[in-house]
Amino acid sequence: MATLFQGLGAVTPLSPSNSFESTKFLLSSRRSLSERKSSIFVVRSDAKGNQVLKSGATRKSELLIPNAVATQGSSSVASASKPGHELLLFEALREGLEEEMERDATVCVMGEDVGHYGGSYKVTRNLAEKFGDLRVLDTPIAENAFTGMGIGAAMTGLRPIIEGMNMGFLLLAFNQISNNCGMLHYTSGGQFKIPVVIRGPGGVGRQLGAEHSQRLESYFQSIPGIQMVACSTPYNAKGLMKAAIRSDNPVILFEHVLLYNLKERIPDEEYVLSLEEAEMVRPGEHVTILTYSRMRYHVMQAAKTLVNKGYDPEVIDIRSLKPFDLHTIGNSIKKTHRVLIVEECMRTGGIGASLTAAITENFHDYLDAPIICLSSQDVPTPYAGTLEEWTVVQPAQIVTAVEQLCQ
Repeated sequence: MATLFQGLGAVTPLSPSNSFESTKFLLSSRRSLSERKSSIFVVRSDAKGNQVLKSGATRKSELLIPNAVATQGSSSVASASKPGHELLLFEALREGLEEEMERDATVCVMGEDVGHYGGSYKVTRNLAEKFGDLRVLDTPIAENAFTGMGIGAAMTGLRPIIEGMNMGFLLLAFNQISNNCGMLHYTSGGQFKIPVVIRGPGGVGRQLGAEHSQRLESYFQSIPGIQMVACSTPYNAKGLMKAAIRSDNPVILFEHVLLYNLKERIPDEEYVLSLEEAEMVRPGEHVTILTYSRMRYHVMQAAKTLVNKGYDPEVIDIRSLKPFDLHTIGNSIKKTHRVLIVEECMRTGGIGASLTAAITENFHDYLDAPIICLSSQDVPTPYAGTLEEWTVVQPAQIVTAVEQLCQ
């Protein structure tokens, strides 16, 4: 699945003219994984797990890790016959960011600890040494202030990337993102473009507590003038990062905290993805499953069980949370006539609710069954690990929902 590359699309601008700080993320993209001393379990973006041993032998895992995250590790056995190079997701984000900073001198980064520390998840590691402290700017712990500064910098012609150490912290900058970032192009009569990227880790992690497990897609989706995308593999993380930086519109890039150590082989040549296209992850005939981010891996785990039960699900990673790729989604619905939405966002006012409304408005006549939406429960994310798992969708629930749809 990881190597199912789509055609590269161009960015389509909307404007008229063109703390969890863990040492497991200290891995440098310039350092070979074989230099590490302990073993590593790598969950690849094709939903297959491999246990890599010190001896170099590889043992296939029977089960996918539910949290889809790699644990502390050691060496990786890469296939020399395949083109490209292997990167973890956070390294792919950094590679895309570094390439765009080399290509365009107006691209800059700002946020807490993004400089010499390299960011809380090491997405900006070594960039300060290469590009200097002015282009990789460490800021005080003042999200409202440095987000506003980044928006102002974008108005003057720069292309800032604003990193939220945790997406939940960006609630402190909601006024800047809503009243300024999303609206200034319109309220200025088109005099200003706001080519800014707002990015950072979010989602339900491993016992990070309610305040560090926010899913802000539902908060930001109602802001006019903002595009939203969610990466789920190293390949699309890099491609979406580059596309977001080149866009003349403000883009929020959602990264899941549990996917940073996901590994995949990506092309050596440059590529840029479309900010408005979904990805066909698995073609099928019986039911359309729409998902994004971490839930992509829960869906693919459930798909294995469904296939064994005789079902043929079609899985689409919507990637573009705003606007939706209704062309890809609609063509799938016209084929399967059944829709299951799986998200980690909250049920009330979430992405699933907006997607349900869009499908009902545009493709109601093609549906043979009511749309089912599986979402996180409308409760603060518990700290206790077992309770945390209960609040988010699990593969068994996806299997049950598909069986219900296909009756």
